Amino acid sequence: MLSLAHALESQLRAAIDRAFPEAAASANGTGLDPQLAPASKPEFGDFQANAALPLAKPLKQPPRQIAAAIVDQLMVDTAFTALCLEPEIAGPGFINLTLRPECLAAEVQARLADARLGVPLVEADGSGQQPTPVVVDFSSPNIAKEMHVGHLRSTIIGDSLARVLEFRGHPVLRLNHVGDWGTQFGMLITHLKQVAPEALETADAVDLGDLVAFYRQAKQRFDDDEAFQTTSREEVVKLQGGDPLSLKAWGLLCEQSRREFQKIYDRLDVRLSERGESFYNPYLESVVEDLNVSGLLVTDDGAQCIFLEGVSGKDGKALPVIVQKSDGGFNYATTDLAAIRYRFAAASEGDGARRVIYVTDAGQANHFAGVFQVANRAGWIPDGGRLQHVPFGLVQGEDGKKLKTRAGDTVRLRDLLDEAVERAEADLRRRLQEEGRDEDESFIQHVATTVGLAAVKYADLSQNRMTNYQFSFDRMLALQGNTAPYLLYALVRIAGIARKGGDLDATAAELQFSEPQEWALVRELLKLDEVIAEVEEELLPNRLCTYLFELSQVFNRFYDQVPVLKAEQPARSCRLALCRLTADTLKLGLSLLGIPTLERM
Repeated sequence: MLSLAHALESQLRAAIDRAFPEAAASANGTGLDPQLAPASKPEFGDFQANAALPLAKPLKQPPRQIAAAIVDQLMVDTAFTALCLEPEIAGPGFINLTLRPECLAAEVQARLADARLGVPLVEADGSGQQPTPVVVDFSSPNIAKEMHVGHLRSTIIGDSLARVLEFRGHPVLRLNHVGDWGTQFGMLITHLKQVAPEALETADAVDLGDLVAFYRQAKQRFDDDEAFQTTSREEVVKLQGGDPLSLKAWGLLCEQSRREFQKIYDRLDVRLSERGESFYNPYLESVVEDLNVSGLLVTDDGAQCIFLEGVSGKDGKALPVIVQKSDGGFNYATTDLAAIRYRFAAASEGDGARRVIYVTDAGQANHFAGVFQVANRAGWIPDGGRLQHVPFGLVQGEDGKKLKTRAGDTVRLRDLLDEAVERAEADLRRRLQEEGRDEDESFIQHVATTVGLAAVKYADLSQNRMTNYQFSFDRMLALQGNTAPYLLYALVRIAGIARKGGDLDATAAELQFSEPQEWALVRELLKLDEVIAEVEEELLPNRLCTYLFELSQVFNRFYDQVPVLKAEQPARSCRLALCRLTADTLKLGLSLLGIPTLERM
């Protein structure tokens, strides 16, 4: 509907300018805003223009009189009358606009022949400059730690946003900013030298789970033992200085973790390019130098800081961002600043991005707000550049508390995915038995894996990411409600039409619809481009989930109430065309969420 909405908006602006030329001339060259929006209810048409109300005071005329003048001008515009039925003036002065049925049918016909289903590719700018890279920073686990449920949201939200941006035609750099540097490695290497030296010399000498336990022990010793602290810091210095033995140990630990991470990414069908903290290590000193040259650095208690503008602590004093500690070491803020500078730098010296997106938990909001402010004040963000934090809430158990195991430990991501697949398999086997269906094991395993992983992904993505959400296997695996199984079943239902003899690829020369359920489905199908545009801009995948759920509901009502295979021609072909476009739209939408589809369940 976006192209139709843009055409309508242009026609409305021209009509308002003709009706009230003096008011238009005083609008500083921007023209008067028609305030066009989708209609709030179907009975109001497709769109509503609300410009008459705010114009009433400056024009000193009743809103309905203003609306009538605008409508008069619209009706002499042949382009408008070819697009819309005669407008209706409602209430205090709303202009209700209904698209002509033949225009809607033509849009459906066009989308049936368009692999992109009406969603345009992003265009080059006015100078012919091709789209610049978008960096999406997501997932970001730590080396020597297992991925847990807390990494789930970052991974699948980031993947979905990257998919939407890629589909629109943006070059996307998917970056995994893993924690692979710093004091943690000094602690771990020091501890392993004493308890498991083989892990520092031989690949996979210890299991990753054991490595996690060793890390916890090392952290405890670091907190309690001053001598261990000193040795750990010395180990960090050796690592940073390029000591061959330290670098070998570090490399083995990193590689072992990477392989385990990749198993998760493969299961979730997530692509990432790793660029950990260590990548930016050579740039840290120049970051501090740049900040010093810009006059932003302040020495405070021996540390190099930038005091934030408009951000105060409990004592009322400005909060600092520390970029170099009193002992000369650097921290997360320094690394993040180096990453921002590199990502926005020209392609010869960096990534050449103009939009950088960080997908992390909401608890890091203050950190990124501070770092972003420093980067802006340092002049590292180019004109038109966008630096965005995409925060998300916690994954909670059904008790409303942070999701944990019965033992009180953090839930490992691989265990959660395993359980989702196991539950999906149990549900499938129970349903097959109830239906008296006999399916082979390969079918059962494929469906269970697809449904289980889809359910986990969709349950997360369907929530507003900014809020916490309660994790429930029962809810996410249900065949009813806003769930992945419900959407997958809608597609299976359409595939069943083809199995019953319906040719989904056959379309009438001219699409014609007469039933209200047909027109409701047409209008829902034509919203796709608008929804994709919203997700691209606002970075909220739940908008796409809501749309797909509503589309499935509208389709199911259409299919239940309107005959398809038993209809006479040309209605049969027209309705099959709607079925096909629904299937194509659901498949595309689910693919942008990282969810594969099924022909049978």
